[in-house]
Amino acid sequence: MSQQHPKIYLLPNLMTAGNLFCGFAATLKILQGALLQVSNPDAASDLFHAAIWFILGACIFDLLDGRLARLGGHDSSFGREFDSLADIVSFGVAPALLVYRIVLQEFPRAGWVVAFVYLACGALRLARFNCLAANHTGADKEFRGFPIPSAAGLIASLTLFMLWLADSEHRLGNWKFVLPPLMLFLSFMMFSRFRYPSFKAIDWRTTKSIPRFLVISLILVVTVMNYEWMPAVLFLAYLLYGFLRPWLSREWQREIEEEIGEEPTAETAEQVP
Repeated sequence: MSQQHPKIYLLPNLMTAGNLFCGFAATLKILQGALLQVSNPDAASDLFHAAIWFILGACIFDLLDGRLARLGGHDSSFGREFDSLADIVSFGVAPALLVYRIVLQEFPRAGWVVAFVYLACGALRLARFNCLAANHTGADKEFRGFPIPSAAGLIASLTLFMLWLADSEHRLGNWKFVLPPLMLFLSFMMFSRFRYPSFKAIDWRTTKSIPRFLVISLILVVTVMNYEWMPAVLFLAYLLYGFLRPWLSREWQREIEEEIGEEPTAETAEQVP
């Protein structure tokens, strides 16, 4: 009976619904911007800018839904599947459309292939994660491959940073040609064997010392005050950490990940990508 009628917990799934709404809104903004790209480029740029914020907003909702589920002990297979469906819209379709309309449309033969490769690798990564989580093979402790929310966050935040560099012109210029190779690289990273800490140990009950609390608070304040470029720095640092992690000693891994909130076990620390 429990399989025929899965339980739907309110707060975690509301956060997932917020994630899905942000992805849907971002997609609508991109489509509206596409219709205005020729006739009114400035209005189109504003719509693309709004789409970026919706994608980043989806990242926040995605961060909250799992935390609320684990806090209340309501982590479920239904929530995991619902979360993956929302992720493919917010972090797969929306970023692929965004980059396609900004730059890939200039390459009619190869552009749609690049966007689809990113979308397909993101979907495969989500499917693999669900299989690992269903088999309880360590998916809760760390991610195998770069998480698709972080990939979408990096694309969106880097585009936001480029718009900030362009200042009032709202045009990316030649910087936009960085996005296609980045998408291909992230496509590889999402389905790679590199391992990333999930930081799922962080919740409302996580305890920290005063110095660590001050460091985390300072990072949050700096991010809010410098929202134009700081999110890109954070997502990029997380991406690079996956490369450096296998070469760090167990002590360094513990220091870095405990500083943020994770508490790696000996089993996790011994795993190699």
